[in-house]
Amino acid sequence: MLEEKKQASADQELDSFVEELQQQILEETRQVYGDTAYERWLNPVYNGTIDSPDGYGCVTGPCGDTMKIYLKFKDDCVKEASFMTDGCGSSNICGSFAAEMAIGKTPDELSDITQNAILEKLGGMPEEDEHCALLAADTIQDALNDYRVKQTSRQEKKEL
Repeated sequence: MLEEKKQASADQELDSFVEELQQQILEETRQVYGDTAYERWLNPVYNGTIDSPDGYGCVTGPCGDTMKIYLKFKDDCVKEASFMTDGCGSSNICGSFAAEMAIGKTPDELSDITQNAILEKLGGMPEEDEHCALLAADTIQDALNDYRVKQTSRQEKKEL
């Protein structure tokens, strides 16, 4: 019986330590990334695929993270956008914001989604993670290029 009480006490101490450590990590993350990025990290949106996208981009950055962006257009505007990444939390945050920024944009307006625009929307990021915003911006541009190529091909087929 005494051993069981000791074990229960040790388990409770470990649980308390883990909870305290987790809270410390969360608070440090909020301080480093800011509230906007932190909230998106906790509650990611626009994550997933889109069936039969009108524009699809896939880019692997120099860090090794790969990002995919899917765009669905209606009336020459992005109606739906999503992303997938095998990367770190910063890549997830930047991909999520890039997809959000694409919604409602025309192809010409998508060109305005740059690394700096994403960083501005986030309120900045640690310098060592800013390349994730570039990866997201490059992937949006790759998806835009895919859309334009498909549009050109459709137009050429119509003219034949």
